Amino acid sequence: MTSYLLESDDFAAKEEIEKKIIHQEKFEEAEKSIYDIEETSLENALEDLDTYHFLSSKKIVIIRNIEAISQEEEKENLEHLYKYIENPLPENLLIVESKKLNHTTKLAKELKKKCKTIEVEVSPKSYMKEQLKGFTISQEEINLLEELCQKDVTKIKMECEKLKNYKWDEKKIERKDIEELVVKKLGDSKDLTFSFSRSLALKDKEDALKKYRELLEYNIEPLSIIGLLASQIRIIYQVKLLSKRNLSDREIASMLEEKSDYRIKKTRELIGLYTEKELLEIMKKLSDIDYRLKTTDTNPHREIENFILNIEKE
Repeated sequence: MTSYLLESDDFAAKEEIEKKIIHQEKFEEAEKSIYDIEETSLENALEDLDTYHFLSSKKIVIIRNIEAISQEEEKENLEHLYKYIENPLPENLLIVESKKLNHTTKLAKELKKKCKTIEVEVSPKSYMKEQLKGFTISQEEINLLEELCQKDVTKIKMECEKLKNYKWDEKKIERKDIEELVVKKLGDSKDLTFSFSRSLALKDKEDALKKYRELLEYNIEPLSIIGLLASQIRIIYQVKLLSKRNLSDREIASMLEEKSDYRIKKTRELIGLYTEKELLEIMKKLSDIDYRLKTTDTNPHREIENFILNIEKE
């Protein structure tokens, strides 16, 4: 049985290809298990692949976000995975999914050599027209919807469902419907908070102000932004201290009660940009701002912008 590697940033696009593979391999009736490497260890997926299922002769195992794995700490499990792919059980269908692999790593080279690799590409306009089949919509409205969704197939799918439900009786979608219902796609607020922290660490005031104003587009209250930033700074401080003990990402994640070591791995990118003293000073300043916002009528935007503008380069 061939194992598959799907590579794309778009969840819905991968999901569509996944369905086609399952149909093509005649596994529609098989039980499906999904293991997200950002949430669980590869070991759990391997145990499933190696275990005979007594209820069904066929089994689908999907491993998501393989790019998030720690190649050093999971070295033994990865070698196990490579060996399995070389001699897979015929009753198992394995689909490995990634957002973006670093093609210079052993992980990428081994998976691409051993799996049937599909770089998922879906035309947003074609997908949109397929989703809205049976509804009247002009090319101008299609272009607007694509622009608002930034060609993200996952978001296109969600917004098409919303529009269809709203215009089910009329079966006609107009510009005013899209403008009323479709919210412009934004990035992940966690990633943006991470970028905001990095800009502060680099003392890049202009970029930090830009990232702060982007966060406001998520309709997040300034007080919540302070909380998000304080949480990020706190974990940087904790990881910086624990890293001195030569602990692995997984060990640190366990100590900090994080669900996976992915956040720890990302946080390590920032710890060299701060001294412990700087981190403590930032936490103190954020605590003071939080207190003022809760106890006075001070302007929250001015407080945060002043905090950013008062960052001094060494």
